[in-house]
Amino acid sequence: MMNKADKAEQYRQVHQQIRAVVAGERSRTARFATAACLLAHAFAPRFYWTGFYEVDPENPEELVIGPYQGTLGCLRIPFSRGVCGAAARTRQTQMVDDVHAFAGHIACDANSRSEIVVPVFDKSGALCAVLDVDSAELAAFDAADKAGLEAICADLLT
Repeated sequence: MMNKADKAEQYRQVHQQIRAVVAGERSRTARFATAACLLAHAFAPRFYWTGFYEVDPENPEELVIGPYQGTLGCLRIPFSRGVCGAAARTRQTQMVDDVHAFAGHIACDANSRSEIVVPVFDKSGALCAVLDVDSAELAAFDAADKAGLEAICADLLT
């Protein structure tokens, strides 16, 4: 298991890499795809599924699958259900050690055992997406993951 300082440094490096690759890119899809790819590869195999669910512009209380790395994801998630829905509804990061103990969990993939979901806001401060990361390990995420992913998401659309 990686210590907190090493993990923080790895997040710092991935964050710099994402910034460098997306610099000047206007496409939200390209930015999300790049972040999902770089995060998934940097933290494999602990990150089993890494991707974005975007707020559906036609139904602002529902998330729709966006760019991701991993097995098949749920196509749509209402704000009222699951860990992703909770992050969208509360606009706060959700970190769940055991998804099967989370009320309202949506089992998109039976291999998922723990999850962290970080809200993503656009330049105006409106919620536009959530970053969802699943692990096949129980309690795979900690404060270093939360801080690293929140920093990346805060910077992704600026």
